[in-house]
Amino acid sequence: MPSIISADLTVTGDLSSAGEIQIDGRVEGDIRCASLIIGISGSVTGEIRAERLRMHGSISGQVYAKSVFLASTARMTGDITHESLAIEPGAFMEGHCRRSPLPAEVVATDAPPQKRLEQITDAGLNSAAS
Repeated sequence: MPSIISADLTVTGDLSSAGEIQIDGRVEGDIRCASLIIGISGSVTGEIRAERLRMHGSISGQVYAKSVFLASTARMTGDITHESLAIEPGAFMEGHCRRSPLPAEVVATDAPPQKRLEQITDAGLNSAAS
């Protein structure tokens, strides 16, 4: 079962998971996980390191993933380093694509996040996490 960032949620800070993350809201920070799905309304500003990335929304930043899929609704601004890349007609891609076998430590997901979660904004509610 994925961890879900819903459409009305903005997260400022880094995310790390050994499993799957689905983003329908907004993340401003780096993401490290096994599998990442960015929904049509989802947006990420930061670096992504994952085994698998399936993108329907937008990313602004660097991507390092073994398998990358950009759907027709995807908007990618930044560079992608990948082993496998598929881009549907209609997807927007501005940046460089580099095919390269990624060492295991590049996409490893068991490392703790580098920074703590700084702020969560959910429908106008602000709180600091410890």
